[in-house]
Amino acid sequence: MAGGTLFFPGLFALCSWALRRWRPEWTGTDRVMISTRLVSSVQAVLATGSGIVIIRSCNDVVAGS
Repeated sequence: MAGGTLFFPGLFALCSWALRRWRPEWTGTDRVMISTRLVSSVQAVLATGSGIVIIRSCNDVVAGS
């Protein structure tokens, strides 16, 4: 869990920095919007992957067995 505390803000900062370098004509609002959407997409993919692993490894997801 501590890794996510560093990973997602770091990904946001990296994306914002990269967009500032690659698209200097974009406004700060545009860069923040794209960075936020990218981080949200990565988080959604990782959450979906975690859910798939849990569902495949448990016989009864509700009871946890």
